[in-house]
Amino acid sequence: MTPNFAVVGVDAPGFHMPRIWLPVFLLWIPAVLLAPLVLLVLAAVCFLGRVNFWRMIAVLWRIICSLPGTDVRVRAAESRVVVRIL
Repeated sequence: MTPNFAVVGVDAPGFHMPRIWLPVFLLWIPAVLLAPLVLLVLAAVCFLGRVNFWRMIAVLWRIICSLPGTDVRVRAAESRVVVRIL
């Protein structure tokens, strides 16, 4: 399953941003349009690095599909940043 939404929130002293829902699925539109160029670049990188092209595609797809459920919380002093990928 590919990621659909990302939730981003920032909380700092004197600054509070409500959590924003970003529609990540809209990034698939330019990704589909740029797919031929991306595949050519990946093929060139695989050829130069002597890596199996189909294995590289499989690894990248697994990384993209494993993004949902990612929850990153960063604290520094009194500031806080939250990023969740749904």
